[in-house]
Amino acid sequence: MQEIISNNQAIWFDSDYLSADPHGCFDIEYWRQRDAVIGSAKGRGTTWFVADEKLEMALRHYHRGGLFAKVNNDRYWFTDWNTTRSGAELALLKLLRDGGVNVPRPIAARAVKKGMAYKADILVEKIANSHDLVVLLQSQTLVATVWRDIGEMIGKMHDLQVCHTDLNAHNILLDDGQQPWLIDFDKCDCREGDDWKVDNLARLKRSFLKEVDKRAIKWCEDDWNALCDGYAPKSQLRITIG
Repeated sequence: MQEIISNNQAIWFDSDYLSADPHGCFDIEYWRQRDAVIGSAKGRGTTWFVADEKLEMALRHYHRGGLFAKVNNDRYWFTDWNTTRSGAELALLKLLRDGGVNVPRPIAARAVKKGMAYKADILVEKIANSHDLVVLLQSQTLVATVWRDIGEMIGKMHDLQVCHTDLNAHNILLDDGQQPWLIDFDKCDCREGDDWKVDNLARLKRSFLKEVDKRAIKWCEDDWNALCDGYAPKSQLRITIG
């Protein structure tokens, strides 16, 4: 990963995968001028999908959530470049990929400082032909082997001591080969010990139960048991989570 750092801006990029100008690639107009915008998705902000020469990517500007966003939509307090939202997420994705976890390839990130605050953007690989679990489970069930694969992937993430602070059914994708992917690592971090891992799994289970009530997804306790079997052959995890 290469760095371009000045007094008011830091850019990190992987030249093996980014053919675009690292100074321009965070501006959606740059991609529009090249007729390279291939889609978008609405969330806290708009995620743009763009096509570079080597792969398709997702471009995201960091936005705040909650009530504070009405006053300050996208500015964060600056301490140093590596702890910016974009720099930290890029580094975490690299750690996870190097550890064998299916996460989007980190391509580039930027933080722009003004005064004591900064704004940030990130560019990551777009997982081809993939859908999140909520979308899939509204129309189909998944076989036990897929649930075990999902559990195994979460287990790999936890073995690297990474806590996904927003681990939910929307942030788990399946590609067309039924391989699971974990996404959206903004504000996630590395933690010591093991106590937090059960709480993290419990958070995921609550999200499935919520989607059963909200969208009538096709999910049951047997699916959860299969996920836990893939996560680790430790029955106490299943018992503790309920």
